Amino acid sequence: MTVPAPIRVVLADDERMVRSALRAILSAEPDLEVAGEAATGAEAVAVVREVRPDVVLMDVRMPGTDGIRATETILAGPGEPPRIVVVTTFENDAYVYDALRAGAAGFLLKRAEADALVGAVRLVARSDTLLFPEAVRALAAEHARARPAPPAWVGRLTGREREVLRHMAGGLTNAEIAGRLGVGAATVKTHVASVLAKTGARDRTQAVVAAYEAGFLGGR
Repeated sequence: MTVPAPIRVVLADDERMVRSALRAILSAEPDLEVAGEAATGAEAVAVVREVRPDVVLMDVRMPGTDGIRATETILAGPGEPPRIVVVTTFENDAYVYDALRAGAAGFLLKRAEADALVGAVRLVARSDTLLFPEAVRALAAEHARARPAPPAWVGRLTGREREVLRHMAGGLTNAEIAGRLGVGAATVKTHVASVLAKTGARDRTQAVVAAYEAGFLGGR
């Protein structure tokens, strides 16, 4: 029986004690491996390019290049980018919302229990779901900019694409959406790609945030 390769994680936080605590928690799990650390956003970008991790735990408030700019740079890089999870002290922080708009897969509070941390890393690494979709909705409602009218892309969505986008916002994976709609996973993947193209989003997190900002999902 082939043993799956461990999930490789990069830790980006300017506090050494935080990184040490995260490393201790993750290293205790046989399927997780800390592949690198960074104390600034610029270091995080460099480390990610060097070690090519599966997941990055990214602090948003760091000296120099902050976690938001680092997230944008990493996700815009060549190849398949890692999933990025923002690690923050305050869940309603505008920095967190900006990181989600940049494409972070979700966020974790620094006070989260060890089991929640480990589960979050596994979730984002092994699936295409959002992390804590209800929290994303709440942040969108708090921080989304008011629009005088929905953007043009809303009217360009087909009925099935609207269904898929709503399920994406609910945190469902492509396989789960396929089960709900009674279609194949490949068909859902095609619909997701079309939703991303029409919303101008790089990934499903950006698409969901854009949908809340547009009022499509009741986020304002």
